[in-house]
Formats: sequence, C-alpha cells, structure tokens
Amino acid sequence: MRLSARNQVRARVVGVTEGEATANVELDASGVRMVASITVEAARELKLSEGREVVAVIKASDVMLAIPD
Repeated sequence: MRLSARNQVRARVVGVTEGEATANVELDASGVRMVASITVEAARELKLSEGREVVAVIKASDVMLAIPD
C-alpha cells in the first residue's frame, strides 16, 4: 500500500463497538490508545476484529478530540 498521506501509524485493533451507522474502532499503537470512528459498513468490509493489524491514516484537518463525561 502506498499513500501520499504522511501521518500513518501502525496499530492493532483492541476492540470494535458497532452503533447504528458508526463503528468505534479502538486501536493500540505501541501503547498509545486511539479510537477511529468509521462506518459500520467499512468496518465489516475490512473485517476488523480484535488483534487485526492496521495502519491508521490521520488527516490533520479531520482530527477530533473528546473528553469523558
């Protein structure tokens, strides 16, 4: 896979939580936890499940932050 995006992080899926339209994919990148929100359809097409190796491609204009309740 070759991409022009420079913000690429290798990670392992540690959990997938599906909602009605969006799946939250929990990732571990060398001890750093991240969550990617993608469509349920995309999560299923990529066959994402715990333990799967992925590359997170981060587009700086699309990074969102949240704080716990």
